[in-house]
Amino acid sequence: MTTPPRDQTPDRVELAIGGMTCASCAMRIEKRLNKLDGVTATVNYATEKARVVFDGGPVPVEDLIAQVEKAGYTAALPEPPASDPAAGSGDAEAADPTRPLRTRLLVSAALSVPVIAMAMVPALQFTYWQWASLALAAPVLVWGALPFHVAAWKNLKLGAATMDTLVSMGTIAAFAWSLYALFLGTAGEPGMVHPFELTIARSDGSANIYLEVAAGVTTFILAGRYFEARSKRRSGAALRALLELGAKDVTVVRGGTERRIPVGDLAEGDLFVVRPGEKIATDGAVEEGTSAVDMSMLTGESVPVEVGPGSAVAGATVNAGGRLVVRATRVGADTQLAQMARMVEEAQNGKAEVQRLADRISGVFVPIVIALAVATLGFWIGTGGPIAAAFTAAVAVLIIACPCALGLATPTALLVGTGRGAQLGILIKGPEVLETTKGIDTIVLDKTGTVTTGRMALTGVFTAEGQDEDEVLRLAGALENASEHPIAQAVATAARERAGGLGRVEDFANVEGHGVQGVVDGHAVVVGRASLLAEWSQHLPADLERVKADAEAAGTTAVAVGWDGEARAVLVVSDAVKPTSAQAVRQFRDLGLTPILLTGDNTDVARSVAAQVGIDEVIAEVLPKDKVGVVTRLQAEGKTVAMVGDGVNDAAALAQADLGLAMGTGTDVAIEASDLTLVRGDLRAAADAIRLSRRTLNTIKGNLFWAFAYNVAALPLAAAGLLNPMIAGAAMAFSSVFVVTNSLRLRGFAPLAGNGGPAPAAAPAAADRRESAHAA
Repeated sequence: MTTPPRDQTPDRVELAIGGMTCASCAMRIEKRLNKLDGVTATVNYATEKARVVFDGGPVPVEDLIAQVEKAGYTAALPEPPASDPAAGSGDAEAADPTRPLRTRLLVSAALSVPVIAMAMVPALQFTYWQWASLALAAPVLVWGALPFHVAAWKNLKLGAATMDTLVSMGTIAAFAWSLYALFLGTAGEPGMVHPFELTIARSDGSANIYLEVAAGVTTFILAGRYFEARSKRRSGAALRALLELGAKDVTVVRGGTERRIPVGDLAEGDLFVVRPGEKIATDGAVEEGTSAVDMSMLTGESVPVEVGPGSAVAGATVNAGGRLVVRATRVGADTQLAQMARMVEEAQNGKAEVQRLADRISGVFVPIVIALAVATLGFWIGTGGPIAAAFTAAVAVLIIACPCALGLATPTALLVGTGRGAQLGILIKGPEVLETTKGIDTIVLDKTGTVTTGRMALTGVFTAEGQDEDEVLRLAGALENASEHPIAQAVATAARERAGGLGRVEDFANVEGHGVQGVVDGHAVVVGRASLLAEWSQHLPADLERVKADAEAAGTTAVAVGWDGEARAVLVVSDAVKPTSAQAVRQFRDLGLTPILLTGDNTDVARSVAAQVGIDEVIAEVLPKDKVGVVTRLQAEGKTVAMVGDGVNDAAALAQADLGLAMGTGTDVAIEASDLTLVRGDLRAAADAIRLSRRTLNTIKGNLFWAFAYNVAALPLAAAGLLNPMIAGAAMAFSSVFVVTNSLRLRGFAPLAGNGGPAPAAAPAAADRRESAHAA
């Protein structure tokens, strides 16, 4: 399909931003842009996009780009995504933008491991080991840590300090002092060792090297950045998946002949043919033929829509019945599918990005550490201490302040948490997802495919007096088996399973929009609407008429069955509620969430389903854009909203919600637009997903606290000149071990009782409420 145009209008513009390394970069660009008169800007670090809205007339794009460049970043009008996924596949870096970062991480890790091992294990310290460490550590600091140094330099020019500043200063200080000790001190002499002792004594530092600090910190922080980049890469996948849903080619009628052309060559006003089972190429109006069209991807309606001449149809929906000839009314960027793609992207770009915890802490911690290092140097020189000892103490402050465990705090908890989640059928996309789970108070549930199975099924057989149920199913199922209509297939499937077989069909005829008729085992059988049976003078008796009325009042489909001149039964077909949905709704309430059923289906069906699962609030008969509006309205009321869905029609709402959860049995578009994916398609997994996310977030917060706490506690020792390299290394090693061990506790996370895994030891709902309150 033709790619939709980007979000560029006279009153707003979208920019692609380059050079951001953390959430604070996005905030800095946002502040810069908002200084311009009549400009309101929102910068999203995850998607690397800036949305600029003009309040008092448009501002030249060149002025916006210049403002971003003054902040030290790049900006440009974004290129439209390629409609052909194969395009550009030869460029490996374009196909996988995380590849350079992965290469940098793997090389740095390979060089750093022996450096850390030699520094921490005296038995490995052979003659001249310190020079081998220098040869291994230098590429890590110069090339591996280059992104941090570049970012720190940009921040320095802007008078700002972030996590990159701390990493760059700490690693450069460690490396520079190691060079001093090796070339001008005694650390380069043969036989130099780092003894394994934890004594506290003053030293001039000339015999100590800190190469393991420079290499280790760089590698750990690179690991964190790589896992973050992997999660960011998914941000544009929802749009790509939407564009892939459209038909690739189409049979067009030109000059009275049919020929196959790429869908991109289709023009408005063209006639094209849609055969049974094919996707409709673009939005249009039916010119010839009647059929049933599966429009669930757009409307959420589980029952296919009957169409005939004059009916409007949408591109990418599926023709489930007869042959159609359609006149194209909208093509390319004007189609409903393209509009949905823009809605998904707009919702993603508009989602408020929560600043990363480490960056927020660094914004305060870094200036304090720099001030303390300067104060330490000044104090020692001012009190007449040796210059070498003064510099040793000041550099020690910078070294110990660079917490190597900080690089492990988020990725280790995330890796363990996501690994445990995968075992339970829960996929978490990135650390940003976790920060929203603590405040979730409302959960919006799509109906079709989420609360229900999403497939038509026979849910009731009601026979007239004296009729055999198996005989009804055998005859009706045989006739329906010859039809491609989803309702007919539901009857046929049930007949095969329950009646033990189907009869032989002759003279089959499909009465478009009404039902089917034919001869089965010598009986003249009619199956379909009651009006079709009435044409054959087969009128439903009073009791079956009441069954039909009750079924339709409940929003289900009633199929009348008659043969040999008499109405015999009514079959009820509906989208069945999943057996686990009611239990899932109870679990949501136990977690303090208010469930809301949101669907494009009709109100009667929605209320019937809601009553079965225990949901009080129902919002029905809504289109995709209305679903986004419902989520936005709830957010405007101060609610923090989670959305669970599975269809294309849910994608924009999933992206707009504070937390989007997609059923893994649903469409790729919904999965890509969501934050969490429930692999099993079991709604109960959503409750476990929220619990696991909250537990993982609390673990990350605990890791961040201890990563800084060890270093903060050691800062006074460093300032007093009492810190030797073994204590510094031991503090770093112990804090790292603590962070990893704390993260590994997530492996013991258990699902709620009955959710497909062992029950946790304590009452989980109450425990999770306590966790939620603590996290908040």
